[in-house]
Amino acid sequence: MKMSQLLSFRKENDVVVEIAALSEQNFYACYQCGKCSAACPTAFAMDIAPHQVIRLLQLGDGEKAMKSNAPWTCVGCLTCTTYCPKGVDPARIMETLRTIHLRKLDAPFHYTQQDGERLSALPQSALVAAMRKVTW
Repeated sequence: MKMSQLLSFRKENDVVVEIAALSEQNFYACYQCGKCSAACPTAFAMDIAPHQVIRLLQLGDGEKAMKSNAPWTCVGCLTCTTYCPKGVDPARIMETLRTIHLRKLDAPFHYTQQDGERLSALPQSALVAAMRKVTW
């Protein structure tokens, strides 16, 4: 294996390790039954279904999971979690992917100062819910 390939693999694994640590989920327990994707009410709008995002993480391809629109399309309804026979929480993994994006200030939306002033009058819970659900 060439050094550049090794460094690339290491970088992608760091993302996967970070996702596993922040989400506190063992996505290696998932055996790809697809029940989470079948139950997901927004799977039709995702470019990668929830079980496929988990598979990418299992394979160490965290960057591809990060680049998908699936985390931003997920509404966090927890339907996927209730259907998982292995107790994996795909909604929490999607939330973690969004969190990592936001920590890097690499979200697919940008607010202006005017938006911030207008939105400051709203309750904080409404802002968080809207940001999680309507940001794509």
